[in-house]
Amino acid sequence: MPKLDRTPLAITAEHDVPVPMRDGTILRGDVHRRSEGGPFPALLVRTPYGEGTFRSVPVRSALQAGFAVVLQHCRGRGSSDGEFRPWLDEGADGHDTIAWITAQPWSDGEVVMSGMSYLAGCALQAAATRPPGLRAVVAAVTPHDFHDGLKYHGGAFALGSALGWGAMQAMLGLVHGMEAGEDAGAGLGELLPVLGDQAAAARTLPVRDVPGIPWWRDWTGHPERDEYWQDLAETLRHDRIEVPVMHVAGWFDLFLSGTLENHHRLGGPLVVGPWSHTALGATGTGRLDFGFSASAQAIRLEQRQLAFLKGEDTGPAVQIFVMGDDVWRDEEAWPLARAVAIRYHLHSDGSLCTAPPSAAEPATFTFDPRDPVPTVGGPLLLPDVTNVGPQDQRDVELRPDVLCYTTEVLAADVEVTGPVSVTLHAETSAAATDWTAKLVNVHPDGRAMSVTDGIVRTAEPAGTFTIDLVATSQVFKAGHRIRVEVSSSNFPRFDRNPGTGRPAAEATGADLALQHQKVFPDSYITLPVVPR
Repeated sequence: MPKLDRTPLAITAEHDVPVPMRDGTILRGDVHRRSEGGPFPALLVRTPYGEGTFRSVPVRSALQAGFAVVLQHCRGRGSSDGEFRPWLDEGADGHDTIAWITAQPWSDGEVVMSGMSYLAGCALQAAATRPPGLRAVVAAVTPHDFHDGLKYHGGAFALGSALGWGAMQAMLGLVHGMEAGEDAGAGLGELLPVLGDQAAAARTLPVRDVPGIPWWRDWTGHPERDEYWQDLAETLRHDRIEVPVMHVAGWFDLFLSGTLENHHRLGGPLVVGPWSHTALGATGTGRLDFGFSASAQAIRLEQRQLAFLKGEDTGPAVQIFVMGDDVWRDEEAWPLARAVAIRYHLHSDGSLCTAPPSAAEPATFTFDPRDPVPTVGGPLLLPDVTNVGPQDQRDVELRPDVLCYTTEVLAADVEVTGPVSVTLHAETSAAATDWTAKLVNVHPDGRAMSVTDGIVRTAEPAGTFTIDLVATSQVFKAGHRIRVEVSSSNFPRFDRNPGTGRPAAEATGADLALQHQKVFPDSYITLPVVPR
């Protein structure tokens, strides 16, 4: 991997440079380039988050690598004109911006794009329009679809992240309007209580009545992947993306499934660290710190991304951080071909083992949506940024509506690397319900640290239900135990299922019904065990 040139540069920086879109809307952004030399390839980053995002972009490193850097506000954000409509305009606007860049006298006609989260989505949506001049994309922690894995997971609405992100974008929209001289009094009156107490806002019933977020009823009113979501999906057609893409993910990122799916569909190098959405590249997340070796700096991730964008990357096809062993490991592909899918059965006596059950009596619990199981850790994007990643589950496990299944103390290390799922043979008294599952690493001192989790929503009273826990790379060390938790809620990460069959977004307090649950012992978790 080439070293970055640290020679001091003379830089020309232009602020709020106007760029016309095909519909006449003017978008604006900053252009940074070397004062001498050229023409240059350009790195384009597009953001809906305002000037603050620009400070997180490695502008100087990109300039040192030979790029000009264009940092642009999405329409309706920052100094750009127009109306912000989440995801809808990013492909066309990115395409038009690339065309503008390639026509500039300082441009050599080649453009690359980079970003994380929504910014990475902007890059992929632009790539799907096949703009002449686009050569490569780095996409970090971003979904592959706007319905599945973004606003809905296993059929349940991702309440917490939708509320936090939606309220933030609504506020940015009001600020944008006020800067243009508009009266934002009414909007602020609705939104400020939501921003001030998002925990209370999450308990709003019906859920669809959360105020102040312009797109809220669209998101909550389309629980199925219907025409509304399909129209958005047309802006992110993976089959139209032809440029190489590098993918960066975190084991505790809420868009891990999206990044892995983007990698599956598009190919390109994949890097997964022990990171959360808001701590990408850190030494750890939640209650676990893995040390400097876990950081992005330790693997020179920034340098590798720039090398990839220049077409000079020689790194591994897949690079993952293996938790427990706490090391980076190079792999040839994801998932690992040598991983063996092993079923650990959920016995009704609370044991978890590879031996199939001999008894047929189910384990039971009663779920009350008025008192849902609280969200403690996991792949989150919530206002409380400390409640993310691996967290101790012991208090949650004391609840009567949480079933726990635990192995004996492990005599040897067990490495679990790859996709994880739980298959429940279950029954409910309700007209509809949710089933949740969580994989937990029980330490010798008793700490029960969450690893990964998932949910599935169903209107079937009984049957076989698969809960996608996405993936992990976790070594359960000798002396530890493997645990699976099963329940019917994870709130406010997901909205509550009222149990009456009424759509969750429309349910009132009167619709919240007790749900008597049975989990049969032929249920199991499938773990991808890697031979040691």
